[in-house]
Amino acid sequence: MSESRTAPDASSGHPHGPLVSPAQAWYAVAVLTLANVSGFMDRQILNLLVRPLRRDFGLSDTEVSLLMGLSFTVFYSVLGLPIGRWVDRGARPRIVALGAAIWSLLTAMTGSARTFGQLFAARIGVGVGEATLGPAAVSIIADHFPRKHLASAMSVYQMGSFTGAGLAYALGAFVVGRVDVPGRITLPWGAEIFPWQTVFFWVGLPGLLVALLALTIREPRGERTTGPRDAEIPLGDVLRYMRTNVRTIGAMSFGFACALSVNFGVGAWLATFLERTHHWTIQQAGMLQGALTFFVGPAGVLLGGRLTDAWARRGLVDAPLRVGMVGAAGMLVSAGLYPIVPSVPLVVALLVAVNVFAALPWGAASAAVAEAMPPRMRGQGSAVYQLIVNLVAGVLGPTAVALLTDKVFGDPLAVRYSLAILAVVGMTLVLVLLAWARPAFVKTVERLKVAD
Repeated sequence: MSESRTAPDASSGHPHGPLVSPAQAWYAVAVLTLANVSGFMDRQILNLLVRPLRRDFGLSDTEVSLLMGLSFTVFYSVLGLPIGRWVDRGARPRIVALGAAIWSLLTAMTGSARTFGQLFAARIGVGVGEATLGPAAVSIIADHFPRKHLASAMSVYQMGSFTGAGLAYALGAFVVGRVDVPGRITLPWGAEIFPWQTVFFWVGLPGLLVALLALTIREPRGERTTGPRDAEIPLGDVLRYMRTNVRTIGAMSFGFACALSVNFGVGAWLATFLERTHHWTIQQAGMLQGALTFFVGPAGVLLGGRLTDAWARRGLVDAPLRVGMVGAAGMLVSAGLYPIVPSVPLVVALLVAVNVFAALPWGAASAAVAEAMPPRMRGQGSAVYQLIVNLVAGVLGPTAVALLTDKVFGDPLAVRYSLAILAVVGMTLVLVLLAWARPAFVKTVERLKVAD
């Protein structure tokens, strides 16, 4: 019945308008947000485990950063391309469900790793599973909401990344504080592990429930009339479209990649910075990081989505990129200062600002990608965007801090200066790239409106 569906809207992310009811649309966002929470918990839990990893596996800061970044990010990013193609023609809720099951099981398997190589391999598996979520979620949400509400919906989904990371920091601090004791424990199947490794079971296994919930999302494609728009789009066509709009896609992607590099660097090394510079315990650092990420981060990303939609309603086509620049300017100041100020209360106050500005752009960024891509290219287009953003950020962010600390300063206590340098350089690049992308982005979106 037409009464149960969202009315077609010329401003919709899909040219024919969303084909599901508002309740179904927000239910899809809720499940995808929960999946994002689960994924980020599994991804970020290592950030609270730097000390036991160094101690019990004999790793350097650089090796730990490879577990945080390279092992996860390369496969997460590269596999996004074939997965994006699958998303554009497959049953997207089933793709999310399969990915959630994989990343949850591989996170749990990390708990039984006994060598650096096994840890690295398990983290690759987590990245393989999580590669399904981004392209599928952007495509699903864009098909469920009109353009005038798209950034707010994307912000709710992106809120899951901050909620998940906050839970990972808090749970990691809580569990490690109680089980980081000498010796080993024996699992029921005979494997011996360090007690702190049990945290991987705590964060990994609940994701299997998320996989089941993903199967309950409604797939609107079954209700569309087939036609040329629903034909499979070759990757070559997607890449040609992106080359035609290279200033829009390229500058936007690398701009947000630089922003995420700073976020990942801060997230990976904040607890270690507080421990080394201000002599906090890892439990104190983890609880602070968890509280800020869990409570302040979601508020920041929702604020960014609301601001984007408000500016869009005023006719500012480049609203998502403007919000990205506001976030970058705020991070340039707050993230550049907190590592070097001497006062702990001032550090905490600046970290509140860091969490607001770090979160601000991400609903806007997802909306920008959806708006800049034709509807039937969104899965593959989002995957290419994910490849650029996450490969640059996941490898560069945590590892840049570690390399500066290990190789340039040669002093673990210099992590504070490494964090400040990353923030200032990274956010300056964000401002330059997004400013350059703005006029091209407007032209791209306007051309797509005419084509629809």
